Amino acid sequence: MTAAALPTSGLIKVEVNEDSTVSFALPRTEVGQGITTSTAMLIAEELGVPLAQVHITLADARPELLFNQLTGGSNTTFSTYTPIRVAAALARNRLLAAAATEWGVPASRLTLNGGRVTGPGNRSTDIGPLSRKAAGPRTEQVAVTLKPRDLFTVIGKPHGRLDALAAVTGRKTFTLDLDVPDALPTMVCRPPTINGRVGTVSNLREVLALPGVTDVVAISTGVAVRATTFGRCIDAVRALRVQWRPGSAEGKSDASVLKSLAAAELPLGPPPLTPYVEEKFTFHFRSNSALEPNAAIADIRADRAEIWSSLKAPIVAKQAIAAQLGLPPGAVKVHVTEGGGSFGRKLFFDAALEAAEVSQRIRKPVKLMWHRADDARQGRTHPMATSRVRIAYLGGTVLGYRQRHTSVSTDLGHGLGLGEIFTALAAQLPVGDIGFAETFCQLSQSMPYDFGVNSRLLSETDRGFNTGSMRNVYSPDVTCARELLVDRLAGRMGKDPYRFRHDFLRDDAARAVLDKAAEAGDWGRSMRAGTAQGIAFHSEYHSAGAVLVEIDCRPETVGRPVRDGVTGPRVTKAVIVVDVGLAVNPRGLEAQMTGCLMDGIALALTSSLHLSDGAFLEASWDNYFYTRQWNTPPELKVVVMPATGDRPGGAGELGVAASTAAVACAYGRATGTMPTVSPVNHGTLSFVPKPTVPPVPASPTDGLDHVR
Repeated sequence: MTAAALPTSGLIKVEVNEDSTVSFALPRTEVGQGITTSTAMLIAEELGVPLAQVHITLADARPELLFNQLTGGSNTTFSTYTPIRVAAALARNRLLAAAATEWGVPASRLTLNGGRVTGPGNRSTDIGPLSRKAAGPRTEQVAVTLKPRDLFTVIGKPHGRLDALAAVTGRKTFTLDLDVPDALPTMVCRPPTINGRVGTVSNLREVLALPGVTDVVAISTGVAVRATTFGRCIDAVRALRVQWRPGSAEGKSDASVLKSLAAAELPLGPPPLTPYVEEKFTFHFRSNSALEPNAAIADIRADRAEIWSSLKAPIVAKQAIAAQLGLPPGAVKVHVTEGGGSFGRKLFFDAALEAAEVSQRIRKPVKLMWHRADDARQGRTHPMATSRVRIAYLGGTVLGYRQRHTSVSTDLGHGLGLGEIFTALAAQLPVGDIGFAETFCQLSQSMPYDFGVNSRLLSETDRGFNTGSMRNVYSPDVTCARELLVDRLAGRMGKDPYRFRHDFLRDDAARAVLDKAAEAGDWGRSMRAGTAQGIAFHSEYHSAGAVLVEIDCRPETVGRPVRDGVTGPRVTKAVIVVDVGLAVNPRGLEAQMTGCLMDGIALALTSSLHLSDGAFLEASWDNYFYTRQWNTPPELKVVVMPATGDRPGGAGELGVAASTAAVACAYGRATGTMPTVSPVNHGTLSFVPKPTVPPVPASPTDGLDHVR
């Protein structure tokens, strides 16, 4: 991804405004991960201005960037670190040169710090008055010297997010907050099974006559309703009577998908002649819904189109929307808005495609929102998968490692991180998708242990589901299976799980991370019956992480009452240690790792979708059990290792796999039974499923009944 982005990485500009503020349009998407803050830090450091003076916006879709406008793979800071610093350094040099010309002194005698240029004789000026003079009338090649790490005053220091106050006071602007003229609320009545299609609508005129309803129209994914409020949209959606055609997963269930996965599993080969451990693990479907409802605004005219949405692959979105509308790409303007979460969900632009289709059909602007039930049942999911692992050993030596990961097909139609229409289309081809998926899997996985000859192969099957590259993609499942079997192997060889990992890790940096986790988490301390520690390691994105957790599986904890929920075990303590080379913003990194831990707890213990008769039973966050406050660890520590290089590694997804594996390992040690099905509570359905017809459930009216 970094190499593909490099040819156009210089097509960015740092703008110095006359009021001495600095503006930068970031060709990536802020979805809560904090990249607008870290980007501002890079500019403030290299330009020599206060952080508060740097204002980051998100760039519209820019096709000229080719492969350089996709947000994913924990790649943003890694790939933009040098280009953004170079742009800021160029601006700094131009400002110094302008001041030198105006004052008649050599630029070498001037300094730029705190947003002011100072020179001999106590002369000084803000950078704003110099901005017009510093702007160059032509393009030229110049050399810049970047600030060395030992002189950093911003990079590597903890900073709060620049948008934190706006976020917690409701002033942060998301797609649905935008006021686009005449863009009225719009929702879609969706099929009862995955990817069903509209047959007939028997009461379209009746629904069109409902209060506030302006338009009702059948589209490719359902029946769209435009009204004066979202509440009236919901009333109309619930009133529609639609005869649906079968979907792409008709009649399928968890059990039937598991059978298809078993049929698609690649063989491990004959058992070795030496001792070995082997196990097969199952990972159920998981929802890729973000906290912010899926949304887009579209204003489609006969000769042009304008879209607003939080898009992590805006170039692909722009080109796909243009193709759908029959317009040249240059006639489609795509504005990238900040998003409230993504975890891979916003690599897909289904809401933008729908909004464009509706707007074109009714010839009016629309503000389209998915209901939370829509995203749980028709949105993107992490595919169900199985992973069979075998490790051969003899004495104190591990001879070989084999893993066969079998998964429902992962949709990589956003282009495998290349962010342009040709690779996205290639990924839709059966052969192309297999190649993309295998490449993605192989390049994102590593074997950190000295386990002799090792191999990992991926087999994917069944393209009937709306899957996606959810946070950390293949790694949580692949790593969890590996680390669980590492625990079993350590037991067979009579070794402590931590010491076993330490002895077999390939490099000193990895061992340092693991050792720090064991030290900070007090590994090996005495634990009560029914409680235990777990530890796991994962390396990816030029970074490494280790997680130690403590879990409470005692009956009084597992059985504590929670309304409509399976409480289950509780992680009571967690220590996360990461080495990312150079951490641009350690405080932001700590927040990322905290989120990764919450993902890991959810994936191991509580979060899954239940597939029955072609539909998912979950219909919102109230019955999809992501980690809740009652399942978060009271004791949590994140340790960022001292900088081990001059460049940052990736971090946005780094902690998910190790967290998932550590929780699973702790559960196995606390209960005495290795978990082979994730999450561990999938077998218990703790809620009464909401109907699929109508697709939008009635709004709850009993909220006050549950207030303490």
